[in-house]
Amino acid sequence: MSDETRPHRTAAVIPAAGRGVRLGPGAPKALRSLGGTPMLIHAVRAMARSRAVSLVVVVAPSDGAAEVRHMLDEHALPDRTELLVVPGGETRQESVRAGLDALPADVTSVLIHDAARPLVPVDTVDAVVEAVRAGAPAVVPALPLADTVKEVEPGAPGAPEPVVATPERARLRAVQTPQGFDVTTLLHAHDTIALAGEGATDDAGMVERTGVTVVVVPGHEEAFKVTRPLDLVLAEAVLARRRATDAY
Repeated sequence: MSDETRPHRTAAVIPAAGRGVRLGPGAPKALRSLGGTPMLIHAVRAMARSRAVSLVVVVAPSDGAAEVRHMLDEHALPDRTELLVVPGGETRQESVRAGLDALPADVTSVLIHDAARPLVPVDTVDAVVEAVRAGAPAVVPALPLADTVKEVEPGAPGAPEPVVATPERARLRAVQTPQGFDVTTLLHAHDTIALAGEGATDDAGMVERTGVTVVVVPGHEEAFKVTRPLDLVLAEAVLARRRATDAY
């Protein structure tokens, strides 16, 4: 069967092996509670709400795959969505690759989604999937920037830093997830881009480095990343509003 006639099958990979040090000590960030439910469960549900996503692969801490599998089994998730849990690596790049290696051969496109973006709306997920299925090899949801951005010469922590450029704000976007890819394109990027230091933290950036054009679709303000304690306060407020309006 040629690539043109292969049926589309989309899977989502959620790397959730990181510790989340900026949220302070305690459980890994993906396992922190949001509205009484671990953020990871919210992220899995966000992917599973899209009828286009038939498989979600959760990449767990290397020593915590059994715990994560048990946690997933304890929470109600859509029956139509298959769930896999695999152990991750030392870096995000290694963990994403572990998730890609677990995909069945019939998967044609893949979403890579941050567990720390638990509230991404299904419309955003669907927009990314649709763009990949329409032929874009790499798609990212993104928002225009509200703030002016300055490029600086980095200095010592807390010290004044000289500004070296002010990029034109109209040309800049803040990138979110899920990022969507033709699976062959993303695998090629992981095979091509060497793992160095902490590894790549942006899969679309890896694909760009192979010469493939990445396109942007509109993101959503509720797809923000929960990284610091204030983000958790905002996420709780968004979740409370959704529940109050029966939108969740």
